Amino acid sequence: MNKYRTHTCIELTEKDIDKTVILSGWLHRKRDHGNLLFIDLRDHYGITQCVIEKNNRFFSSLEKIRPESVLKITGKVVKREKGTENFDLKTGKVEVIIELVDILSNAKELPIPVFGEQDYPEDIRLKYRFLDLRREEIHKNIVLRSKVISFIRSEMLKLGFLEYQTPILTSSSPEGARDFLVPSRLNPGKFYALPQAPQQFKQLVMVSGFDKYFQIAPCFRDEDARADRSPGEFYQLDLEMSFVEQEDIFRVVEKLMVNLFKNFSKKKIISEKFPRISYKDSMEKYATDKPDLRNPLLIKDITNIFERDDIKFEIFKKLVKSGSKVKAIITKNTKDRPRSFFDNIDKWAKDQGASGLAYFTIAKEKSIIGKGPVGKFFGEEALKELMKITKAEVGDSVFLSCGQENELANILSIARNKIAEELNLIDESHFAFCWIVDYPMFEIDAKSKKIIFSHNPFSMPQGDINNLDFNKPLNIKAYQYDIVCNGVELSSGAIRNHIPDLMYKLFSIAGYSEQQVNDKFSGMINALSYGAPPHGGIAPGVDRIVMLLADKKNIREVTLFPMNQNAQDLMMKAPSKVEQKQLKELGIKIEDKKDN
Repeated sequence: MNKYRTHTCIELTEKDIDKTVILSGWLHRKRDHGNLLFIDLRDHYGITQCVIEKNNRFFSSLEKIRPESVLKITGKVVKREKGTENFDLKTGKVEVIIELVDILSNAKELPIPVFGEQDYPEDIRLKYRFLDLRREEIHKNIVLRSKVISFIRSEMLKLGFLEYQTPILTSSSPEGARDFLVPSRLNPGKFYALPQAPQQFKQLVMVSGFDKYFQIAPCFRDEDARADRSPGEFYQLDLEMSFVEQEDIFRVVEKLMVNLFKNFSKKKIISEKFPRISYKDSMEKYATDKPDLRNPLLIKDITNIFERDDIKFEIFKKLVKSGSKVKAIITKNTKDRPRSFFDNIDKWAKDQGASGLAYFTIAKEKSIIGKGPVGKFFGEEALKELMKITKAEVGDSVFLSCGQENELANILSIARNKIAEELNLIDESHFAFCWIVDYPMFEIDAKSKKIIFSHNPFSMPQGDINNLDFNKPLNIKAYQYDIVCNGVELSSGAIRNHIPDLMYKLFSIAGYSEQQVNDKFSGMINALSYGAPPHGGIAPGVDRIVMLLADKKNIREVTLFPMNQNAQDLMMKAPSKVEQKQLKELGIKIEDKKDN
């Protein structure tokens, strides 16, 4: 028999009454009733209430001991008195009368309490993460994460995939985010890079003759933190398939996601056949390629009506003449909303760095008019045309923004969500998946004004590859796709370019010479030259999947030991300085910034 426990703290029921049991766990909470002391004992599985009488020789010890000390308790299981049951606990109909107590570990005074779910500053939570993880909600989140990963592995095997491990120490990539570099002791002056993703290796797995690969892959990127992105490292379900087209990838991923989300959430999936939305349409309707389809609000381009003489909104008209666009968000039947609702949205937009959101409500008196700060600038015929373009009706309101395309996208994408939240239009009991497809192969870099890859440089362009018009690269679309759920991008993927000559040509458009491609992607380009199958894949983020299933807004709530916003591990005090001896072995010298 295990000397520490005969049962866990979730197992005892009325069937165990009159048994002598041994439990071990943390002192979760205690309540002193004078002659009786109630102890809630907690382990990984649950809580059991234990009771000790004042005449017991261990009473004074338990009276003084601090919460989160670790105890071994021996006692007899009894039925709780009627009216004292706790039906929120699985053990809530019984309790243990304490006979013996062994204090296995004393706890110091806690910097944060484990009992309760109060909010505490993130720096305290991360510094004492081992305590934070004892709290019920985040403990459940980490258990959920484990179960999700196990489920994914099981489903992938059922779908005919095999799991392979790719290298962690690899070469630096010129594409994507900043690499984490690792100096090589045996090759002085040279560095490995931690993989931003197993992109090239998983393609090499396909070139090596394996048909279906997957991996729960650790990825490393030296980039800033966000609510849905960890600084430093994250995990993704990396998968790749040979002899497939885009729809083959979609079928596999849709089946996996539907089974996964149904298994771990009671929320309804709006459509189990995920809608396909082109990148162009997504940007036009939602001003983002990560749309939350639970939000019914759409964005409409109304630039052309500002050429009308019966619109006197001169500020916008001048901007339109200089090349700006005007776009609108229509809110249905909001005529009775107080002025403060509209003013608050306008103020919020200004707080986001925009010039604000102009607004008015469409009304009908003797004629159709615009009510609100800028409504007076629109004549009846202009309003009728606006209503025709936007499908707006009397009683609806119009939010307007004017600016360059990228400026409008930045403000309207978040304004669309902000307005929907204020109007309670988003149904939180649903998951809305979609595919964003038909990404452009290239785009113009905003700073350099040069042509660059817009997405994944290893993607296959759409169309007849023997007749692509390379003179118009911005017209070339790629077999690239993102999967999005509730406005969260879960993954990017693509059908890969497996033809070396075509790859050289596409890279040349982005400014790479053939020699540069050979130098930077030597392993990949060499392998493709020896017979490569058509192949494609995707890599949904495990952290973001669990975040959605746990109904959390921040990825750190589902990560075991996350870093803070500055990419620091406050608990282990990383990153840290290393000894001079270690640096000398690696041939590295640290320059004092003050000397520069």
